[in-house]
Amino acid sequence: MTEPLPLVHHCGVERQAQAMREDGFAYFPAILSAVQVAELRDLMDRLNPVAEYFDTSRQVGEGDFPTKVLNNAFNRHHLLLSFLDRPGVIDLVEAIHGEDAHVIGMTIWLTGPGRPEQSLHADWQPLRLPEDVLQDERVEIPVYITTMHYYLDDITTDLGPTHFVPGSHRAGRPPEGDTTFRGRQEQAIMCNAGDGLLFRSEVWHRGTANTSDRMRYLLQVHYAQRMITQKFPPYPHGFRFDEEILAQANPRQRRLMGDHKKSNYD
Repeated sequence: MTEPLPLVHHCGVERQAQAMREDGFAYFPAILSAVQVAELRDLMDRLNPVAEYFDTSRQVGEGDFPTKVLNNAFNRHHLLLSFLDRPGVIDLVEAIHGEDAHVIGMTIWLTGPGRPEQSLHADWQPLRLPEDVLQDERVEIPVYITTMHYYLDDITTDLGPTHFVPGSHRAGRPPEGDTTFRGRQEQAIMCNAGDGLLFRSEVWHRGTANTSDRMRYLLQVHYAQRMITQKFPPYPHGFRFDEEILAQANPRQRRLMGDHKKSNYD
């Protein structure tokens, strides 16, 4: 049985940023209330896929499982707009990505019974370096991309918890078949509905099989340095902001959606 990952909440942005450098992730317990979790789950149930956004929805069939994946979620409802700059999370995001950081995507992800296990992977490996180089304390690789997971279920083993290999962002490569890094094995994120986790794109992780009879509800928000391209399908020029939602956005939210001041390469 996979051991649970010890989840420690570090107070203050400096300590959280240090955790991102050392462990590859930062934990935010009870960042959403029970009422907020219920409201968000209800909205996820009501929203339908938009083909132009590459959204997907499948029904149970042979070799299949129920799922709903909705991209550009911030553009679907004003409630989701507020997850661009969630207090606490956005402070850490700007501390590690810079004050001109932006969102490169926001995804609603409902995963149903029968979902198979994923392989251990890194979402993006920006640099490949020898491991001994990354173990040198003088070497600090910038955090290029992070993902915030808002967990909307009390996670149990049969619901398909996310597995992480802590510290694996310092491997300098994707796992490529490995299941441990420097003696550390993958561990399960066993958290409660309303908890959140921000992690680097290089951390080795995977989704596990949903063997329950329930859907798993997850909201993902992807952040990056400004120079990283935003992932708002359809491409190349088909995406359009919902004008009513855009009108409700505060200045920080508008910047996170791409309303930057002119800078290099503009």
